[in-house]
Amino acid sequence: MARINQRAIDKHIKDIAKSYERAAKRNPIRVPIQTEASAPGGTMPGRDSAEGDPVLARLLMWLDEQAQRSPSRYIDVTRFVEEQQLPDEDPAVLAFELEQRDLVRVARTMGGTPDVHLTDAGRAAIYRLKKLRLDRAARLRYTMDAFHRWLFDTAGDQKPINPVLFLATPAAYFAGSEITGTELHEALAHLAQHQLIEHIDTEPPTVAITPQGVSCALTGGSVQDHVNQPRPGTTYNTYLPNAKGVIIGEQQNFTQNNTDGVDPTLFVQLAGYVGQVSPILGLPDEDRVELERVAQELHTEATSGNPEPGRLRQFATQLKDKLLEGATTIAATQGIQMAEQALAALM
Repeated sequence: MARINQRAIDKHIKDIAKSYERAAKRNPIRVPIQTEASAPGGTMPGRDSAEGDPVLARLLMWLDEQAQRSPSRYIDVTRFVEEQQLPDEDPAVLAFELEQRDLVRVARTMGGTPDVHLTDAGRAAIYRLKKLRLDRAARLRYTMDAFHRWLFDTAGDQKPINPVLFLATPAAYFAGSEITGTELHEALAHLAQHQLIEHIDTEPPTVAITPQGVSCALTGGSVQDHVNQPRPGTTYNTYLPNAKGVIIGEQQNFTQNNTDGVDPTLFVQLAGYVGQVSPILGLPDEDRVELERVAQELHTEATSGNPEPGRLRQFATQLKDKLLEGATTIAATQGIQMAEQALAALM
């Protein structure tokens, strides 16, 4: 894999990012994108919501600006399409999509123009967008997802491409605000670190999607979900050590002498996995702490001299139930599957 040329990327982004952003307004590239990233610190709405759609989110923010100037007037969405130079967008369709979500009211006039007025739900959505756009972690997650999907759609055959071209697409907007060259640079570093893209030492610098990056795109999940899902043969060794100093999940074939004939390997691995991924499950702090407490209880029992099947079943079932109740990520799904496998071993 080619070595990351950070200095060249910095220079290139600094020199031409603004020109590509201007080009985006003159001749935007239309790239479909479906992104949903969630983790502690912020949640990006799914692509099926107005707030999660890059164009609809921009439209909401634009309507907010117009409404502040003329609070009582209906606003023609055609102006948004013209000002933002989005020739592929139908203003009437955009207006109707917002209306279906109860974010605007559309005036039914003989003129035929899609005139809209923000509803209370629309103003609430704008308020959420203004808060979300300040969430640095959420911005980075979105930028990674959006760029990765754009790269797959644009150069999925692993051909090198200039990454700054992404800034000229409608997808290069988070919560209605533009993704900056600095944010793109940071996202590229993370994608390269996880081997989803490869930096190519060319002038200007280019990137190519890797086979692992293609696999990630085909799953339909987020980059973070792909990064956090367990791999075959992986150990989970970032959780709490037991009394003997053994890291939870460190052993692949953990066996003990016990009168019940229980192999605690799956339970040790389950406890270690849940302890490792708990911070990225998107759970409230109280639920996350409780989840980690139960994982520690399971680990203590599984690594005891004579683990009791009943207690193993109790703690593993509690972990499974808590994952089912409060988490929807791929990492949570994997934890549920691991719990089911461990419980099946007791039957």
